[in-house]
Amino acid sequence: MFLEPHFKGQRSGWIEVVCGSMFSGKTEELIRRLKRARIANQKVQTFKPAKDIRYDAVDVVSHDDNAVNAKPVTKATDILQYCEDVNVIGIDEAQFFDDALPQVCEKLALRGVRIIVAGLDMDFKGRPFGPMPALLSIAEYITKVHAICPHCGNLATHSYRLSEEQDTVVLGEKDKYEPRCRICYNMANMLDLKVR
Repeated sequence: MFLEPHFKGQRSGWIEVVCGSMFSGKTEELIRRLKRARIANQKVQTFKPAKDIRYDAVDVVSHDDNAVNAKPVTKATDILQYCEDVNVIGIDEAQFFDDALPQVCEKLALRGVRIIVAGLDMDFKGRPFGPMPALLSIAEYITKVHAICPHCGNLATHSYRLSEEQDTVVLGEKDKYEPRCRICYNMANMLDLKVR
């Protein structure tokens, strides 16, 4: 169960980050919060990286096929030109954006906008991913969600790459990734090193 942060008394804009591994429900939680903002009659705008066309070229789509319309952008600063008279901004797949994303979010929060960002906190090598560490450090609210490790049933915190590609950014779904707990992730990586 996801707990929504308590916002009573919040006077200005703020930044919320939803992070975790692949298949942990990050986008699902982002969509849930955006839908609640719309129910509250707030003006909402959603953004996604233009390169992420796995499910749809425009919409943000969760693994459970829930969706919200989004504006695909190629760089973080493009977000600023589409944010007039907006109360809430959603940003999906934040790890794929450039390093200007934290400054863009900070600027919008100072304007009084609520920003909800979802993204992978670690890449397939278990390292901090893209602008996510900086976003986590400036966020007022952080929600870490977890998948379930299919090998042992424990909470999964890592995204294990099933393919042999070594580029940091390789778009894919269950054909290329699976969630794993820390132990199963590390055991698989040690086996991979022995095989190579």
